[in-house]
Amino acid sequence: MMITRRSLLGTMAAAGVAAVGAPILAPGTAHAATWRKRLTGADLDTNHRWRVAGTDLGIPYVLENGSIGYLFGDTFDTPWPEGPPLPNDWRSPVMLRSAVHPGAAGGIVFDSAARVAGNGRAPELMHNGHNGIGIDGLWEVTVIPNDGISFPETGRQLVSYMSIENWNSAGPIGPHWRSRYAGLAYSDNGNDFIRTPLKWWNDGPNTDPFQMWTMQRDGDWVYVFSVRSGRQFGPMMLRRVRWDRMFFPESYEGWGHNGSNWGWGRPCTPIMNGIFGEPSVRRLADGTWVMAYLNGLTGCIVTRTASGPDHAWTGEKIQVTSLQEPALYGGFIHPWSSRRPNDLHLMVSKWTKTPDNRSTAYHVSQFAGTV
Repeated sequence: MMITRRSLLGTMAAAGVAAVGAPILAPGTAHAATWRKRLTGADLDTNHRWRVAGTDLGIPYVLENGSIGYLFGDTFDTPWPEGPPLPNDWRSPVMLRSAVHPGAAGGIVFDSAARVAGNGRAPELMHNGHNGIGIDGLWEVTVIPNDGISFPETGRQLVSYMSIENWNSAGPIGPHWRSRYAGLAYSDNGNDFIRTPLKWWNDGPNTDPFQMWTMQRDGDWVYVFSVRSGRQFGPMMLRRVRWDRMFFPESYEGWGHNGSNWGWGRPCTPIMNGIFGEPSVRRLADGTWVMAYLNGLTGCIVTRTASGPDHAWTGEKIQVTSLQEPALYGGFIHPWSSRRPNDLHLMVSKWTKTPDNRSTAYHVSQFAGTV
């Protein structure tokens, strides 16, 4: 099923290279983020109200009306993907919404689900082949969201996603899950998302570095950070595109080094290398850029900061360890986070399994740390 997607890869180093050629700063003394609350589960109102029980990701982004949408990947109305019972209403992507600040005393509280009037089953946002044929006549196992972004000028929302080809493609150090391509879907009503024909194809060896996207707007530009699918060792790339040109692949500019300096409009040069889980980048209100991802070597969610998307990134700061949250695999930055102490809010996914491959936990939790 979806077992190997959640597996940690622990056999190669996660080395970093600064975006502008300057040395990475030495990692600071890290104070791990603390658990606030569990956000999804069969025993919570996410299941009672919308049949969202076992799920992953929980990627928060600002909606066109200023509230927050949370994108979930493979979602079930049972605590974990394999049931029981079966069938268990497999959906992806699903969106829950909230206008509650994550720093509130009670943490995040969801108030609605996309495509639902009030309470009721939260359907998936867009077409999903579900071990069948996708929108383009190609086989796909599922559709997994990467990130979301909205544009108040038009009221439009975009979701970047991956069409998953399989969860156990052969790799140089073991199995990796494989995306067939990365794509974009849009919605003009905040509920129904249409998958566009655009495709950023993966390559044969499963090494294309433009598969898992995170997007952040700053002025007229949307900055897109991306890595390979499958949590493999590889590069992180940076591109930018004008916010109103995201449907035009030729308009994406690479951030690259020409041998002597860095600049835009060049072929992409890796801004760092590592075993990256799903990346998450957000620009905070004070202009600080924060990046979070799973370090596949250590099994920890880490953060870096920079003064701009194309500036040097600091060294890794550990936020959530595998001792705190065993079998974690995703850490996503809430856009209302700040540099204040304990005001970095992370949505952390986990999937815990026993040695005989039975699931014991599959859900998303809220953690609070410090940038």
